[in-house]
Amino acid sequence: MTRKMNWEPYLLLLPSFFYLIFFFGWPMLQAFSLALRGEDGGWTLAHIQRMVNDTFFREAVITTIALIVAILPIQFLVALAMALVVNARPRGAGLFLYFYAVPLAISDLAAGIVWFAIFTQRGYLNTILQAIGLIEKPIIFLNYQKPLWVLMAIVIAEVWRATAIIMVILVAGLQSIPNDYLEAAEIFGAGLFERVTQIILPLLRPSLQVALILRTILAFQAFAVVVALAGQGATVLAKEAYKWYTDIRNPHVAAAYAGLIMVLSIATTVFYLRTLRTPEEVSL
Repeated sequence: MTRKMNWEPYLLLLPSFFYLIFFFGWPMLQAFSLALRGEDGGWTLAHIQRMVNDTFFREAVITTIALIVAILPIQFLVALAMALVVNARPRGAGLFLYFYAVPLAISDLAAGIVWFAIFTQRGYLNTILQAIGLIEKPIIFLNYQKPLWVLMAIVIAEVWRATAIIMVILVAGLQSIPNDYLEAAEIFGAGLFERVTQIILPLLRPSLQVALILRTILAFQAFAVVVALAGQGATVLAKEAYKWYTDIRNPHVAAAYAGLIMVLSIATTVFYLRTLRTPEEVSL
């Protein structure tokens, strides 16, 4: 007796499939085609070579990777701490969640401008430090001759801006963990550190996987905060793509930069999917 094929899951996936094809798949193919085609319509690697040989290419790659390496650990530690507090439901947890979710309502550019107003020479931070007598004259935090300072300012702004996204995902994951596991561990004398490392983090692996993928992709696309805080003092891949498209007016090299960002995003997504698989996924 032949088993009847169940088409319902595939039908439910059709809207998402068409959405991905029309809004991601087709633009992706167009971008790669633009990067690999010359003015005469023939296939060429000249635009990719021009991108690699560009003066700012190496700096853009290094800065983008440095931001990801610096942002992810800080952001996940802060998001996990915030999620644990919210999940514990202390008094005033609703107000606490609202306070940390405020940056979600702010655009990237607005967040960059806010932090520029904080770090600039006559900004809020220098004003407060001078008022309490810690410094005599303003400190130039956004000193473009010291790129590490600028990078730290961008990291702080990005952590403040996007940590709430990670927190929401982790809170949803924490609420799916049965309380029986945590109560049993507490009965057997497990402290907070043991409960977090031995129970919560392993069971949070699917949520961590989603959060890491989302945050890494967004970090590869970092643009507005970098422009607002660094101006011409630092560059990233997304900024170079924008510059080649609007200032230099070369859509082919801009598409090459966009394609590179996409390839790096896909590569890191595959890496996370492979390394953070659950035991059920490994057995498949």
